[in-house]
Amino acid sequence: MATVSSNEAPDEREMLLEKEEGLEALAEPESTKKKECKLVLYHWTQSFNSQKVRLAIAEKGLKCEEYDVSLPLSEHNEPWFMRLSPTGEVPVLVHDDQIICEPTQILDYLEQTFQDEKTPRLIPEVGSTYYHRVQHYRELLDSLPMDAYTHGCILHPEITVDSHIPAYATTRIRAQIGSMESELKKLAEDNPELKDAYIAKQRRLKTKLFDHDNVKFLKKILDELENVMDQVETELQRRAEETPEEGSQQAWLCGEFFSMADVSLAVTLHRLKFLGLSRRYWGNGARVNLETYYERVLDRPTFRRVLGHVNNILISAVLPTAFRVAKKRAPSFIGMTVLIGMLGGATYFAFHYFKRRLLVS
Repeated sequence: MATVSSNEAPDEREMLLEKEEGLEALAEPESTKKKECKLVLYHWTQSFNSQKVRLAIAEKGLKCEEYDVSLPLSEHNEPWFMRLSPTGEVPVLVHDDQIICEPTQILDYLEQTFQDEKTPRLIPEVGSTYYHRVQHYRELLDSLPMDAYTHGCILHPEITVDSHIPAYATTRIRAQIGSMESELKKLAEDNPELKDAYIAKQRRLKTKLFDHDNVKFLKKILDELENVMDQVETELQRRAEETPEEGSQQAWLCGEFFSMADVSLAVTLHRLKFLGLSRRYWGNGARVNLETYYERVLDRPTFRRVLGHVNNILISAVLPTAFRVAKKRAPSFIGMTVLIGMLGGATYFAFHYFKRRLLVS
């Protein structure tokens, strides 16, 4: 930038500075301008894929506006969201004129778009040994049928060991499944421009839930998960052998850095813990590296901020939804007061329930 002489008039000096700033703005790379555009994430707190994206955003230290799209209230089926995401699935990332709806594509977009020196990389450079290792475990973990594990364990708690899901959830989700088909059908009739999207979603839901309510299928995929956990345990053992010195920094899944593969593994283990499957896959002397890894993940500041303790999952899911229902349906001040009182009581009992769970675990 050219220097400004001290004997120039103030207004001339200001004009010169404004002109130079304007030229600098014109010369600014498009990639930099793109990074400065606002990130907006539409998600549901307890959606597995949403949790992965939110953790990656936190790990990269990116500023992002987040909007809850409540699945229990079927907000993901509302026309405004179906226009944003034709599949009606969360999460959805909006960045400038870009709308990305598929979680893997969102994670890749974040990594490719935000690459300055101040932003941590979660995927190593293409061609490096670490790159292939990260991509291998990322693809392995992302191929797991997490929806089937989640719905299956809620519908059939007998296949779990120590579930953190209350008994009423089974009845609740069965009722929601029963009403979903008619809800989507009505939405298709009321919104003809979105009819194809609603019908397609209805078909996907039928196919998915047929499998998720099949105990034989669930036992099969949970047995197959044993093999994946064995592979992860072996890889973590390799990392432990690479840093045998006591007091040395412990490595993560693919190396000393926390990678996109760790994002997938951390959220996967947290979901398995919530579903009551952790004792099956680690702990009590089995897969000790996996157990140690999960304990380290729980201590990671970004993880605590985004996901927190496993017992917070239901509280963070139920309370916002309950208050939103109260706001929508309360007929009067008295009705609102009664509803808030009920919510307060529910919160009190929920607190003591989870307190007992914490003491037990």
